[in-house]
Amino acid sequence: MKKYTITLIAFVTLSLAFAQDAVQIIPNDTDSRVITTGLPFMLIAPDARSAAMGDIGVATSVDAYSQQWNPAKYAFSEAKSGISLSYTPYLSKLVNDISLGYVTYFNRLNEYSAFSASFKYFSYGDILLTQSENDPGFNVKPNEFTADVAYTLRLADQFSMAVAVRYMRSDLRIAQVDPNADSASTFGADITGYYQSEEEAYNDFNGRWRAGFAIQNLGPKFKYDDGGRENFQPTNLRLGAGFDFIFDEYSKLGVTAEVSKLLVPTPPKLGDRIVFTDANGDGIFNEADGDFQTEEQEAASQEDVIIEGQDNDVSFLNGVFQSFGDAPGGFSEELREFTWALGAEYTYQENFALRAGYFNEAEDKGARKFFALGAGFKYTTINIDLSYLFSASRIQSPLENTLRFSLTFNFGAGEYDEY
Repeated sequence: MKKYTITLIAFVTLSLAFAQDAVQIIPNDTDSRVITTGLPFMLIAPDARSAAMGDIGVATSVDAYSQQWNPAKYAFSEAKSGISLSYTPYLSKLVNDISLGYVTYFNRLNEYSAFSASFKYFSYGDILLTQSENDPGFNVKPNEFTADVAYTLRLADQFSMAVAVRYMRSDLRIAQVDPNADSASTFGADITGYYQSEEEAYNDFNGRWRAGFAIQNLGPKFKYDDGGRENFQPTNLRLGAGFDFIFDEYSKLGVTAEVSKLLVPTPPKLGDRIVFTDANGDGIFNEADGDFQTEEQEAASQEDVIIEGQDNDVSFLNGVFQSFGDAPGGFSEELREFTWALGAEYTYQENFALRAGYFNEAEDKGARKFFALGAGFKYTTINIDLSYLFSASRIQSPLENTLRFSLTFNFGAGEYDEY
């Protein structure tokens, strides 16, 4: 009996040896580590003041454009209400009809609460589609927009929070080309907070601390048709802090630092799977010996294999938590997914402002690096802000050498005394 058992084991072992397949995983070096989302225009700084300070705004002092960055700041507005308009040309070196428009409104309801709303519209301009050189074609005007409202509540003398809800619509699919195409839409929410200290006396100046946070665009994924790919919203985390150097009753210098991170899963590192059958069982995989892929193996080889990282086909909520620990490169890559920015603003008599800022993003995460300058002017209830961007990256910015313009009307100025 023992002899038969040994013979059976030897037979099974030889069978497995001759039936074995070779599986080879070839890393796909073209995989991008850049995190992409739908509706990326929502991450563009729409107002000239924030743009001039390096695209920061979560912890800067309150202005009419706080809806974009941190609506909790409205609880500290000295003005009763305000309306603002902003215009940003996009790819201005190539075309003149791609732009971002932004309109905001806020109203302090009382000492402790405020209401605000905004509308943002991104136009891709006129695009002529033709099928041949003799085809007159037809014009399409793809666009995307968002509309949101927020409620702000002051929870303490120096701290407030706000909640915003937002409707987003992306009209990029062209019905004349794809009859099944449709506009994509979804909803999202923001949760924000803002802290502003009392003015404190130091040796040579007075000062005030500021801090803020914002979790933006929390909401479900969206797609353009039933069979299409689901897109994440640009869910984003912003953290910032700043300090105001108050030299006298006329002049003040505010400095602010901010970091941000997309709360969206990092694309995993993928590889191509190749499976071969050892046809003659010699343990050497050689095409000359008839070693080849079966139809089933060839079909399986078309599927990408995750070498490092995690599958990013998850729900938006799981994606938020996964985004803090799924980078294929580990903790060091997670840190590179944070962008950071520094900004400064000097104001004189609240009527004139000079601004400067710097924004930095890791080379393998988008490589956005730029300096920005700007100025602001106030006349009675009207504020005019301008900004200009200088790219500092090997990758040219679509906003390079672009002049952005913002206009604000404040009503009931000085009705609330916050300082």
